[in-house]
Amino acid sequence: MTDTENLEIQADRAAASGDIAAARGLLEAVTRISPERIDSWLKLSAMARATGDMAAALDAVSQALRVDPLHFLALLSRARLLEAAGRAGEAARAYVRALAQRPSGEVETPALKAVLAHADAMQASYRDGVAATWRRAIDNGAPAPTPDERRRLDRFASNALRRTPVYRSDPTHYFYPGLTEREFHDRAEFPWLAALETQTDAIRAEFEALFEDRLAQAEPYVQYPADVPVRQWAALNNSMDWTAFHLLNSGVRVAANADRCPRTMEALALIPQPRIAKRSPNAMFSLLKPRTRIPPHHGIANTRLVCHLPLVVPEGCVYRVGAERREWMVGEAFVFDDTIEHEAVNDSDQPRAVLIFDVWHPGLSAAERAAVTRMMEAEETEHGAPL
Repeated sequence: MTDTENLEIQADRAAASGDIAAARGLLEAVTRISPERIDSWLKLSAMARATGDMAAALDAVSQALRVDPLHFLALLSRARLLEAAGRAGEAARAYVRALAQRPSGEVETPALKAVLAHADAMQASYRDGVAATWRRAIDNGAPAPTPDERRRLDRFASNALRRTPVYRSDPTHYFYPGLTEREFHDRAEFPWLAALETQTDAIRAEFEALFEDRLAQAEPYVQYPADVPVRQWAALNNSMDWTAFHLLNSGVRVAANADRCPRTMEALALIPQPRIAKRSPNAMFSLLKPRTRIPPHHGIANTRLVCHLPLVVPEGCVYRVGAERREWMVGEAFVFDDTIEHEAVNDSDQPRAVLIFDVWHPGLSAAERAAVTRMMEAEETEHGAPL
């Protein structure tokens, strides 16, 4: 046993017997000999606090953090000391910094659980205060943000306060740099949306007729061979819980369905869809059965976005892209980035139906669209479809 270890054992015994002054003196000796011992600094801090010397207690914690600035218990101790010293604002920020280093999976003692519950409450109160400050700053300034700008500002605040994760574009295959990453894109970027929405009744009527037509071809939305490494679709691969009536499938017109939907095809013809041989355009009626959930997943390429035109939407249907959730509203189309994690839920007792199709990302220039088209077609010709 080293001299340092012997001294610390003596200090522990002194503290257990109530001789705080002796324990403090012994721990001061330990930290002079071995300043790298974080636990010794934390013990010294506790002894200093017990004698009412808050300045020394804070200094000892600071010495521990010099050894490891991310040490969770040292950070937590600093926050508690600041709070005990009446420095509420500093304490709240210190709790936030400490909880950012909270380890996962560790067994917590009842005493530590109580401390952490208090830390969580302090963090929540601090974040509420900052959020209120930011709301006032937004509301009291000029020029006033538009509703869409306000949504982005609110999300900026939510991300900064760690109330929502930061979701990024993460396509399974093709990532084009420099494109705007946004869960739901601004309607202003897609001037054809309003015209599409005026056709909702006609499009829904064609879907309903197709749904009742025995000659129409519905098939599982997800179809991969069992040996293909696409784990995100395991729950719904080849399942009839999520089906599609394809109108355009990988650039091919599906006559059995498209011929029965002339108004829908006319509406799609006015939309700037990618036209890449054997890849796109794509358009379908998507049917999600009752009590079915599409698991979180990512799309294949961020060079194109996806549009939904809701047609049949019972209560209990929700769509999430990143941190934003929306209910489908019949006749209200939206465009989103499917390379950001997204999922769908139908918690109702009726099926949900949506017209789905792809469109070019508006951030791509005409030259970029043409180049991407040539690249994908060359890949398809020389190497086949991507895995």
